[in-house]
Amino acid sequence: MALVDGEPLVRWNWVADHLQDFVDLTGEHLFLSLAPVVLGLLISIPLGVASIRWSWLYAPVFAGANLLYAIPSLALFMLMLDLTGLNSRWTAIVPLTGYTLAVLVPNVVDGLRQVPDSVRQAATAMGFGTWRRLVQVELPIAVPVIMAGLRVATVSSISLVSVAVLVGQGGLGQLFTDGAQREFPTPIIAGIVLTILLAFAADLTLVLAQRLLTPWARSRRGTA
Repeated sequence: MALVDGEPLVRWNWVADHLQDFVDLTGEHLFLSLAPVVLGLLISIPLGVASIRWSWLYAPVFAGANLLYAIPSLALFMLMLDLTGLNSRWTAIVPLTGYTLAVLVPNVVDGLRQVPDSVRQAATAMGFGTWRRLVQVELPIAVPVIMAGLRVATVSSISLVSVAVLVGQGGLGQLFTDGAQREFPTPIIAGIVLTILLAFAADLTLVLAQRLLTPWARSRRGTA
């Protein structure tokens, strides 16, 4: 067992005594991580569709998303305090939603661009209207590219949420500040392990969701 100043690096009795705290903090962390991703996806799909329809729109939308991403997360969280307050989850959710746009918007646009014109024309010839063609033809074809961006955005969000502990939120980030303030490494290590496991579980879930949403891809691989 690793020792620090003669003390074990991880005190398992402390871990056992705080299992319910881990459950509560993990649940909070999961909500604060996934809510921005869902909101970002709901914003990115209309922006991506609009950028495909009006190509001139993509450059300013992409530049705006990158500008948000360039702002340091702690600074953005601090700016949100004046608008949402210390005890509001929106203080963390709004900035994290902005960060997801820099990843999701380009992927939505790239995914829709990969839809062959012949497929669009065939759908139109079959009587599909614009919205029906988008929902039933274009978005399903774009799913692999969109999901790739969604996976990156989700893992990034799970990592960044910890910083929000400095503005009263943060989920598992509370373990980091608790351990640092008491010079006690066990909560920090527990927080790192739980964050990694949460990111891995979320990424695996999205991989499985992609397989369910693209059954034709499995059939194609099976045929090959």
